[in-house]
Amino acid sequence: GEWQQMRIDILTLFPDMVSGALNHSIVGRAIRSGVVDIRVHDLRQWTTDRHRTADDVPFGGGAGMVLKAEPLMQAISDICNAPLTERAERILLCPQGDVLSQATIARLAALPSILLVCGHYEGIDDRVRTSMIDRQVSVGDFVVSGGELPALILTDAIVRLQPGALGSPESAVDESHTAGLLEYPHFTRPATVNGQEVPQVLRSGDHKAVDEWRRMQSILRTRERRPDLYSRWWVALQLRRSMQSPAVLKRTRRGVSR
Repeated sequence: GEWQQMRIDILTLFPDMVSGALNHSIVGRAIRSGVVDIRVHDLRQWTTDRHRTADDVPFGGGAGMVLKAEPLMQAISDICNAPLTERAERILLCPQGDVLSQATIARLAALPSILLVCGHYEGIDDRVRTSMIDRQVSVGDFVVSGGELPALILTDAIVRLQPGALGSPESAVDESHTAGLLEYPHFTRPATVNGQEVPQVLRSGDHKAVDEWRRMQSILRTRERRPDLYSRWWVALQLRRSMQSPAVLKRTRRGVSR
C-alpha cells in the first residue's frame, strides 16, 4: 500500500519531560518534516478532582503509590477514539514487559499507530492492564522511576526506521543489531590523533576492501562483546547457507574463489 504517516501518542504524568526530548536530533527533524505525528498527553487532564490526583495508596498496604484506574481508562479510550488512533496498539512501558529488541521495534515501526502508556510509581491499577493494554514492554532488566525515558527510547528507535527519517536509507540497514551484529568502529578527520592512526584501509578509497574490513570488525566485535548475539547470528548464517540449492552454492563458491 501507499506510505502512511505513523502516529505515536504518549500518555504521561510528565508531558514536559517527554516533549522536551522529542524536539531534538533525528526525532525532532522527523516531526518537523512530517515523517511522524507524535502527540504527548498529560494524564492529569483526565482527573476529576480539584487536586488533579492521578495516584493513590495501594490496597493491601505497602510502599509507594499506584496510578488510579479511572483517569487512565478514560484517557486511553478518549485518545483511541479518533479515526487515526482507533486501531492503535496500546503499549504499557513497565519492568514486567517483554525486553525490547530490534525485531520488536521493527514490528512496531510498521504499525500505523501506537499509544505508549508511561507507568509510574509502584505501577498502575492492574484492571487497566488487563482490560486496555495490548502489550507490555521493558527496556531492560532494571527499574527506572517511570515509563517516560523508556517511552522516549522506544519512540527514538521506531522513528529511525520510518521512511525518510534518516538522511540515507542505508543508515538504518547499516546500524548495530540490524544484521544481528554490533557495528564496526567509526573514524573521522584528522587521520592522526595523539599518534593514533585511522586504519589505512579506510583511507584507501577501495570500497570493496572497506566493506570487507567493516564486516570483519563487526563479526570480531560481536564475538568479543556479545557472544550471545554472535552465536545467534552464526546459527542464522548456517541456516541460510543450508537453504541455498547446490547450484546456487556452486555459483557462490565460484564468485568467492580467487
